[in-house]
Amino acid sequence: MKRERVLLFSTRSYTYLRDAVAKAGDFRVGEIEVREFPDGERYQRIVTSVTGTDAVIIGGTISDPDTLELYDAACAIAKYGARSLTLVVPYFGYSTMERATRTGEVVTAKTRARLLSSIPPAAAGNRVVLVDVHTEGLAHYFEGDVQPFHLYATPVILEIVGRFGGDDFVMACTDAGRAKWVESLANKLGVSASFVFKRRLSGTHTEVTAVSAQVEGRNVVIYDDMIRTGGSLLQAAQAYRGAGAKRIVAVATHGLFPGDSVKRIIDSGLFEVVEVTDTHPRAVELGRTGVVGVTSIALLLARHLEEQP
Repeated sequence: MKRERVLLFSTRSYTYLRDAVAKAGDFRVGEIEVREFPDGERYQRIVTSVTGTDAVIIGGTISDPDTLELYDAACAIAKYGARSLTLVVPYFGYSTMERATRTGEVVTAKTRARLLSSIPPAAAGNRVVLVDVHTEGLAHYFEGDVQPFHLYATPVILEIVGRFGGDDFVMACTDAGRAKWVESLANKLGVSASFVFKRRLSGTHTEVTAVSAQVEGRNVVIYDDMIRTGGSLLQAAQAYRGAGAKRIVAVATHGLFPGDSVKRIIDSGLFEVVEVTDTHPRAVELGRTGVVGVTSIALLLARHLEEQP
């Protein structure tokens, strides 16, 4: 018997990615009705029948309201009879809060994982797909019968780097903490890798003390898993420019860009290109205005979802 097509839902913030994934693969698109009441409470209804289906819902934990919208809708999809339920979380918020460094700190990455783990199981089980999470061990924070899966966006990142790196470039990172990721990318591309050495001056400030590879007269592609305010990115770019880099490109999986951070990055004049993927709605918003470049992970997600039993 031919398997029925996967039913694809999303939270409101990720409608763009749901539609892109549906276009990239063979999926049915499901509808969720959402309304806001005057007091701020939210009404949701799963309009498309999910009984006996393999259901997928795309939604990032980009804010507390978005997290609860994802959680509530997923609970209802399971309750109304989905055969299987997959949560695709393109950007997992609070991923840098993965451990306590001071007494009393809340490990929010773990509490968010526990929340999603409490979604009632569908008949054939629940899965959570995470994309390029900041900490490898975060997937282990999920509990019970839910199956977490870390999907690497490496094919997309390699395509971006190949497009903008040029003939002779160095693959670089913002600090030693990302060195393994960048070294792996450099090995796949057959180029040299570099990272900056930092010295911590205080709890909030660091300074670059050295660059690990020869970059003079060469193009430099700086990769980081996420760009938030861009402070570390700017500091690293200044160090590479000071070491003689000819041309600097910034690439990241997740582009958060809160406030006016993207303006500071662009106005610095350090970067010829800033390119991210569409895992975060803010990046997509900026991409529409042409401020940053955005490459979609839709095909990567579609292929992964279609390969699942």
